[in-house]
This record gives sequence, C-alpha cells and structure tokens, in this order.
Amino acid sequence: MGDQMQFIVEKLNQEPFRKNYNLISFDSLESVQLLQLLNDVLGEIDPKHAVDIREELPEQTAKRMLSLLGILKYKPPGNVSDLSAFRQGLVTGSKPVIHPLLHWLLQRTNELKKRAYLARFLVKLEVPAEFLQDDTVADINKQYEELMEAFKNLHKEYEQLKISGLSTAEIRRDISAMEEEKDQLVKRVERLKKRVETVQNHQRMLEIARQLRLEKEREESLAQQKQEQKSQLFHAEQRLQRAQLQLKEMQDAVADSKPESLMKKLEEEINFNSYLVTEKMPRELESKKASVYLLQKVVAEPAMTQSDLTALQSEINEVNAQMNQLTEKRMMKYEPTDSKFSMYRQQASIISRKKEAKAEELQAAKEEMSRLERQVQQRSSQAHELEGSEILTEDELKQYVNKLRSKNTLYKKKRLEIAEITAEYGILQRTEELLKQRHEAIQQQLQAIEEKKGISGYSYTQEELERVSAVKSEMDEMKGQTLDNMSEMVKKLNAVVAEKKASLAPVIKELRQLRQKCQELTQECDEKKIQYDSCAAGLESNRSALEQEVKGLLEACAQEESNYRYIHCMKRTLEVQLQRAKEEMKAYVSPDPQERRKAIREQYTRMILEQENLGKKLREKQKVVRESHGPNMKQRKMWQDFEQLMECKRECFQKQQNQAAIGQVIQEGGKDRLVL
Repeated sequence: MGDQMQFIVEKLNQEPFRKNYNLISFDSLESVQLLQLLNDVLGEIDPKHAVDIREELPEQTAKRMLSLLGILKYKPPGNVSDLSAFRQGLVTGSKPVIHPLLHWLLQRTNELKKRAYLARFLVKLEVPAEFLQDDTVADINKQYEELMEAFKNLHKEYEQLKISGLSTAEIRRDISAMEEEKDQLVKRVERLKKRVETVQNHQRMLEIARQLRLEKEREESLAQQKQEQKSQLFHAEQRLQRAQLQLKEMQDAVADSKPESLMKKLEEEINFNSYLVTEKMPRELESKKASVYLLQKVVAEPAMTQSDLTALQSEINEVNAQMNQLTEKRMMKYEPTDSKFSMYRQQASIISRKKEAKAEELQAAKEEMSRLERQVQQRSSQAHELEGSEILTEDELKQYVNKLRSKNTLYKKKRLEIAEITAEYGILQRTEELLKQRHEAIQQQLQAIEEKKGISGYSYTQEELERVSAVKSEMDEMKGQTLDNMSEMVKKLNAVVAEKKASLAPVIKELRQLRQKCQELTQECDEKKIQYDSCAAGLESNRSALEQEVKGLLEACAQEESNYRYIHCMKRTLEVQLQRAKEEMKAYVSPDPQERRKAIREQYTRMILEQENLGKKLREKQKVVRESHGPNMKQRKMWQDFEQLMECKRECFQKQQNQAAIGQVIQEGGKDRLVL
C-alpha cells in the first residue's frame, strides 16, 4: 500500500499534473478532493471529462466516471468484489476504492489515452430496430458504419507508418544523394552539349532523336492499348456467351413451364415459408430471447471472483449429475414401451435435422438472390442516373418534407421516452441495490436468531426444499407433456413415412438408372479431362518456349538496331571531320595567299603573333611602372605631408582671426563704458 501511494504521489508531482504532494498531504485529502483529483486524471486521459465535480450531481459524476472506466476496461481489484460496493465507494470518494484506481490509471496513461481516443470513434451507437425500418435512417446508419471501418483502416495505416522506422535523417540523406546525382547529370548533359555543338547540323540531329524517342513511346502506348482492347474484347465475348446461355436457359424454362409445375413451385414455396414462420423462426426467437435474458442476468449481477466461479461450477456439476440420474431412472422405468419407438425417434430426429439444414441452405440461397437483385437494382439506378435522373415536383417535395417532419417528431418523442426509461432504469437499479442490502441485513439477522435458537440453516434448508419440490413438479409436468407430444409425433411420422415410401418408390427406381448413367458419364468425363489436361500442358510448354525464343530474338534485334544507329552516327561524324581536314589541307597547300589566309592554321598563327606582340608591350609597360614606382610613391608621400601642413596653417590662421575679433569686441565695450 505504501509503494502504491508513493508511486501515485510521484506521478502526480510530474507533468502535466504538478500537484506538489507528499505522502502525508496526499493521505489527508478529503473525499471531495480525492474525487476531483480522480476526475483530473480522467480529464487528462479524455478531455471531455475535464470538469468541476462541484457543478454536477454525485450520481451524474459516478455515472460519467463508470462509463469511461467501462470503456477503459477497468476491473476492480480482488478486495472490492461487490460492484455495488465499488459504485458506492466511487460516489463517496472512499480511499480503498480511489487509490487502486489512481494507481491503475497512472501506470498506463498513454495506453489509456489512445484507447479513449479510439473509443470516441469506434464505440458504436445502437439504433433501435424500429427506427432502422426508415430508409433515411438506415442509409445514415450504413454510412456511419462505413466511416467507422474507414477510420479503422486509416488508424492501422498510421500505426504501421509510425512503426516503419522512416526517419528524417534518412530522408535528408536520400535527398542530398539525389541532389548530387542531379548535379552530376546536369554536368554530364552540359559536357555532351558542348561535344555536340561542334558537330555540324547538331540541332537537326537532336530534333530527329527527340522525334524517334516520341515515336517509340507512342509505339509502346499503342501496344499497351492494343493489349487492353484485346482483353476487353475477350471479357466482352465471355459476358456475351454467359448472357446467351442465360437467355437460352430462360427460354427453355418458359417453354417447358406449365400450370401444374407453377402450382407445384408455389406450393413448395408456401410450405417452406410456413415451415419458417411456424417452426424455425419461433424456435430461433425463443433461443435468442433466452440468450438475451441470460446476458441481461449476467450483466445485472456483480463482478464475480474465483471462489464464486468455483461454487457455480460445483453447482453445475451437481445439477448435471442429478439430471443424469433422473434420465437413467426414466429410461429404466419406460424401457419396455420406449423400445418400440426408439427407431422412429431416431429417424424423426435425423429427418428434422436434415430439414433444418436444407431450410438454412435455402434461406442462405434466397438471401444471396435478394442481395444480387439489390445489386442489379443499384446498377440499374446508377445507369439511370448517368442517363438523367428525375426531378421531384413541388407537391412531391412537400409530401417528402412533411413525411420527414413527422418522422423527426416521432424520433424526438421516442428519444424522450428512451431517456425517461433510462432514468427510471437507474432509479430501479438503485432501488434494487438498496433492497439487496436490506435483504442481506435481514438474512444476517435471521441467521443470528437461528444461531441463538440453536437451529442455524433452517430457513436455507426450507427454501431449498421448496425450490426442489417446485422443480420436481415442473419436471413431472414437462415429462407428461413430452410423452404426449412424442406419441402424437410418432403417429404423424408413421403416416408421413408410409406416404413418402409410396410416393418415392418409382422415383427411387428411376434414380438408380440415372445414377448408373451418371457414373458412366463421370468416368468418360474424367478420361476426356485427363486427355485435355495432357494436351493443354504440352501446348502450354511449347507456347512458353516459343515466347521465350521470340522475346530473345526481339531483344537481339533491338540491340543490333541500336548498334547500327550508333555506328551510322559515328560514321557521319567522322565523315564531317574528314571533310573539314581535307578542306584545311587544301587551303594550307594552295599557292593563293587569299586561300592560305582562310586556313585555320594561318588564322591561329596570326592570332598567336598578335598575342605575343601584345604581351611584349604589356611587359615593357610593366617594367616602366616598376622603375617609376619608388619615386612616385615618395612624391605622393611628400604631397600628403604638404597637404597636412597647409591644412594646419589654415586652422591656425582661422583661430588667430577669431581671437582678434573677440579682442576688438572687448575693446569697443570698454570704450563705451568710459564714455558713459
């Protein structure tokens, strides 16, 4: 307990709570403060619960906290075995209830935050079945479920992305590597451009290469489109064959249809529907009601410990043993008469099981057919929308709006009724808890009185005797009813079996012949299938070998074509260079000076001489500058000193003039005073 409190205080003193508690101050908190602290922790897990408990009733606080704890899947510890005691402790702020709860919440805060966040979107809102009869409400509920599934998928993808381990450092390294590759490619392209610019008609060659690339891409796209169109044509032919087959089957069915066959089909459908309504559905409804009753009973009971489960298991074993003993007694008592009907009972049970299985198969087939019909209707409505949807008139729109308003009013009314029933349920639940507590107190008083009188366990024994006698009387009544029902059922089954035998005799005779014929046809079909499979396997192997050979030849052809184009381009380039070399040699050897001047060698020779002369002049100029640099710098220094000297003289002259003016003013002022 001390470690638990120490852990709670440490967590509450950290972020985001920052309570500054110690063990003494935390232990001295009152019940209201403990409840507010618990509410603050729940508010950190789910922000909707960040409220002040003083502004709401204790029942509302307890209900709100219990709902959140149910979502978080909190189970009270072993010392709080009674759920009503746990609720009472949560309402009153009891320390034995609040401390373990705080310890559990603070241990797994992050996990509970995630669970509370997901519960906001994944806790399904239960809509009553009568409201789902409305198409609008049903569509909205369907959209709600689809959005919930989409949220689940998105959350899973988000979690997978978090676990995938893609860090920003790796992404930055990849980006930097791609940028380096980009720079290298840019430099390579620039080098190739410089190399190509020296080639004659390089722009035209680049344009031809670009057109060739575009034509190859277009050829690939056309081949892909051709393949897609072939596959579409194949699928369309298959759909056409299926449609023709269905049309033929329907025509055959219409041609062979007679009033007797139609009446027979209707009778079979009526018999099946009557079986569903009278036998199957009531039995399923009773089983569902029984399971719902058991589940409600389990929910209403408090949380059970291991000792309670052990006691229930032992009680179940005792009841099973008693049932086995009663069954053996009944079999020993009624064995002479029952032996006559054992065969019929077994056959009846087998027939009933087969009947139920076939009914379930037929029901599943009907559901599948209805689903397909709904799909067909949906596709037809989509086609109608593509062609053009109908627009409601003003009267139809008013009727639709009035219908929606009436349904909205009915929905609000039913919602108020549900709220009233929920409030009344809470009151009745509280009343039940109080009555249980009073009953337990009375039982304890009764036990104390019995112990004083020396007859402890008398009331319990009396209740058990009354209960066993009531159960025995019910079992006797059920046995009598069961025997009567079984005798009537045996009579009916005997009659039905006799009728079925008489009616099935010719059918069984025909069935034997058909079975023999079916076996012969099956054997022939298997032989043909084996031959077909062997032939298809051989053809498939030959086809795959030919495809590999054709693929290899196409690749070789493409490689040779590429080599040819490359060699052709290199040949054109070398021819151009050779032609330029011949023209240069012709101009260089020519005796005409004008032609020789056009030669590139002569041009470069003139340029070299001009650059040499220019370099010679610049070197002479540099020599002159170097020789005159020292005297020029000395002269520059002398001029700077002369400038500073003259500036100093100017400042001295200005100061002297200012002092003379001030003395003259003072002398004139003294003369004026003497005159006065």
